[in-house]
Amino acid sequence: MSKIQSEQLKKYIHEMLTERKKRNFKETTELQIQLRDYDVQKDKRFQGSTRLLHSPYPNIKIGVIGNLTHCDQAKALGLTAIDQDGLKKFNKEKKPIKKWCKPFDILIASESLMKVIPRLVGNVFTKIGKFPIAIPETESVSSKVNEVKASVKFQLKNTLSLGTAFGTDEMTEDQLRQNLSTTINFLVSLLKKGWNNVGTLHIKTSMGKPIKIYG
Repeated sequence: MSKIQSEQLKKYIHEMLTERKKRNFKETTELQIQLRDYDVQKDKRFQGSTRLLHSPYPNIKIGVIGNLTHCDQAKALGLTAIDQDGLKKFNKEKKPIKKWCKPFDILIASESLMKVIPRLVGNVFTKIGKFPIAIPETESVSSKVNEVKASVKFQLKNTLSLGTAFGTDEMTEDQLRQNLSTTINFLVSLLKKGWNNVGTLHIKTSMGKPIKIYG
């Protein structure tokens, strides 16, 4: 059960959007989390992702590593795609691999290629934080792209501070409220003690000031 009521979220979101200097570009809306009573050395580190109702990453750049079908689908969508033979041509050289990866925020790859990718390119994707997300053989590239654009991910590492986008300032206040509510409830579901592990929550636009909504 959420400890922040829907009407409170509406109020905070309205404040976030109205009490700021309007920019001439689209801003991301962000949730900032500070955990408490969590030992990152001893307690289990959680990770997970959930799909939101409205895409918080509409302009995210996605690269595809695919089989023949997935490469054809990617090209039809105007996405950059590379197949197994293309990976082989890198000859495990880090510089050209990194150069190919650079334009993309996220990589997705056919499930059948996931096991051979480390053998073909080494650990480069892992080191730069872009190891691909698998596309099941029966799923289309379009479906996976839509899922990735609409998903938020949490992963506890060495700090009690977390953050994620939950929308953009071009969304309606109600769309932002729906996304924010889903994001918070999912985060709480990952925590060992639920709401008792939540210290503070703030929301802000990319260039705006943080607004405390909990804690």
